[in-house]
Amino acid sequence: MTAGKRRPQKLPAWIRWRSNLLQAPLFALGTIFFGSLALFASLWDRSGYLQHRIARLWARVSLRCSWSSLTVEGSQHLRVHGPVVFACNHTSYMDTPVLFATIPGQFRILAKKELWKLPFIGWYLNRSGQIPVDLENSRAALSSLSGGVRALRAGLSVFVFPEGGRTPDGELQKFENGAAYLAIRAQAPVVPIALSGVHDLLPMHTRHFWPRPLRMDVGSPIETTGMTVRDVDALTQQIRAKIAEMLGDAQR
Repeated sequence: MTAGKRRPQKLPAWIRWRSNLLQAPLFALGTIFFGSLALFASLWDRSGYLQHRIARLWARVSLRCSWSSLTVEGSQHLRVHGPVVFACNHTSYMDTPVLFATIPGQFRILAKKELWKLPFIGWYLNRSGQIPVDLENSRAALSSLSGGVRALRAGLSVFVFPEGGRTPDGELQKFENGAAYLAIRAQAPVVPIALSGVHDLLPMHTRHFWPRPLRMDVGSPIETTGMTVRDVDALTQQIRAKIAEMLGDAQR
């Protein structure tokens, strides 16, 4: 597997068959098993801590099912003291397993509220303490971010995909202000993360895995001490610029 090679428009037949008969079924079975286990654990674990540990196991199994290696650069920046806002580009459904398998400690994810309406997925998100955000209404979105601020002030890190959804073409999209707003309101650092190779592994609107070398670049924390909500736009641009820089480095 070559790091710089992009996914072809049509995968070879043997790769599609391997994905259909082996990788996808194993991934689905693992998701069902660990998802059921997490829901069962939620009957007595209201904090979400045990469910988070189960999600980490699911993530590691899912990565094995993808047959892809993962390299992490700057992993020392993941082990910061105190709560932080993790901000990452969103390239694929497989972003989530990569992140859960790699980021140490407890954190909660900000996700669009529509996911809470889905059977099974919505149940898990609700019972594990994840935070819904209304992306359709900017005023409602701002109000719903208060859950993320409360989590940060309670000592939990929060994870955000600032693009709001997966990129359709692998290119970095426009960033929303949610990550910057949370960080400034809680006076917490922002840790930028750039994922490479994950889009080619499983792009949007596809079901076939194409095993790739995956890479996660973690930037040094961006401090927000002393910033106010008037600095939200500038901080958002700073986060995006740092992720874009790391993506450029990763592609060299």
